[in-house]
Amino acid sequence: MKKVLIANRGEIAVRVIRACAEAGYGSVAVYADQDADALHVRLADEAFGLGGTTSADTYLSIPALLAAAKASGADAVHPGYGFLSESADFARAVEEAGLVWIGPTPETIDALGDKMTARRIAQQVGAPLAAGTDRPLSGPAEAVAFAEEHGLPIAIKAAFGGGGRGLKVVRELDAVAEAFEAATREAVAAFGRGECFVERFLERPRHVEAQVLGDGRGNVLVVGDRDCSMQRRNQKLIEEAPAPGLSREQRERIHEAARRICAEVDYRGAGTVEFLLAADGTISFLEVNTRLQVEHPVTEEVTGVDLVREQFRIAEGKGISFRQTPEPHGHAFEFRINAEDPGRGFLPSPGTVDALRVPGGPGIRWDSGIEAGDTVQPAFDSMIAKLVVHADDRDAALVRARRALRELSVTGPATVIGFDRLAIEQEEFSTAGFAAHTQWIETALMPRLEPQLRPAPVPDSTLERIPVEIDGRRVVLGLPTSLLRGFAGAADAGPARASTADPAELRSPIPGALVRWSAEDGAEVDAGQLVAVIDAMKMETRITAHRAGTLTHLARIGAMIAADEVIGRVE
Repeated sequence: MKKVLIANRGEIAVRVIRACAEAGYGSVAVYADQDADALHVRLADEAFGLGGTTSADTYLSIPALLAAAKASGADAVHPGYGFLSESADFARAVEEAGLVWIGPTPETIDALGDKMTARRIAQQVGAPLAAGTDRPLSGPAEAVAFAEEHGLPIAIKAAFGGGGRGLKVVRELDAVAEAFEAATREAVAAFGRGECFVERFLERPRHVEAQVLGDGRGNVLVVGDRDCSMQRRNQKLIEEAPAPGLSREQRERIHEAARRICAEVDYRGAGTVEFLLAADGTISFLEVNTRLQVEHPVTEEVTGVDLVREQFRIAEGKGISFRQTPEPHGHAFEFRINAEDPGRGFLPSPGTVDALRVPGGPGIRWDSGIEAGDTVQPAFDSMIAKLVVHADDRDAALVRARRALRELSVTGPATVIGFDRLAIEQEEFSTAGFAAHTQWIETALMPRLEPQLRPAPVPDSTLERIPVEIDGRRVVLGLPTSLLRGFAGAADAGPARASTADPAELRSPIPGALVRWSAEDGAEVDAGQLVAVIDAMKMETRITAHRAGTLTHLARIGAMIAADEVIGRVE
């Protein structure tokens, strides 16, 4: 390996670019139009445009990524996490192109990335499991039938997903069908595949996971464990290592089950085996993520293992650099810094980062995809950075985290920083009284959160490609649309908006794509009734009628909607 193409964007692309620099590899970034001047593009040795503005046309486009690899002369591909990182088709296409795939084999991704097959493997090796289906659901009726047979609540999950996308927890029977449809749409938008399965959902469980490394020849090591119970919308917000409060028997059972599951398929590279831990001590296998995890830094901080460098070693056939599970040293927290407004239900909050102050000092690590002046794009994930804190023990790490979060400041988009400050002060998050679980944020903390100021609208950052001739050679220039408008003397006007004094206007609280009208044009609706769904930053947001009356559609399905834009009227 000499040159690595990073098939991703943002914080993880920056993380891999830095690892490439330290390992002596050249790095190649790729970008969608609106990422043309993103931090990962600026830091990489080379950067190639993917020629589009949506995930489907860029970071999820196998032909576009392979074309960039060929044009750059890259001989290896690192997928990061999200996007195509768990796509067996992408891994297979990379290898068939003669490139090194820095990850598990396509066969392993097929086996473990498919959550239903992973369940069967877990059963074979004796891992604990909750009741669930072992094949994709044919439609919402099957999900309803499962709920009727096994009881509620249930979890409907994207078979090829991860990160909480394409996952819906349902507690009422009449909501099962709608949840199935929503999970399918989210899965298609985020991962390109919509198959879903269903399993019993354990109420108020902890989320505990084991980090593994495998050399692809049957040798699998568990690097450590983490607790990721601090979640909203089934996506993690705060993670820590090692997982607090586990008995020795629980920790050993989780480690051994993770090792056996991965050894069963001769796992190659980095991966994570996730479990739920119920209040009564019951452990249930959840899934395997056949990739690097967002929260990998907390394991790195307490073990001293550079997981990305280990991925490089394994991909080159050098194996794992150590021979047994490292003994953890101290304790580490990771805070995902998302551009979201917790006081508005964690609504995405894209916008320009006007100012940024990053904490420093002992035990502080800042993994970021943005700098001051950069724009958080509405088309992609809301995570802009990760604050990682390490200290000698959990209480010392909490003290350090409080100090670091006080220093951290992001001006522009709303962020979760205020939420983080509040969360770590709660008794349920203390070391002595630790009682966090996967629904704790939404049930205990969200009612206490205040909305933040909305950021200014995201500027138009799309590119218009124009063929020109330079020294007799035809080249294509990609120029910002807003710049061309300026050349033409046209005003860069935003979407037309009606007067805010009109009480009939139905407005979108966030920017995003209108994916569905839930009430027909001309239908009679009640106040609080679901009428539309907006997809923003890969998550669906429900829009309800602000009053009773007759609904009129003013936006088409698929249209890009600005924050506060009028999408309909309720007369």
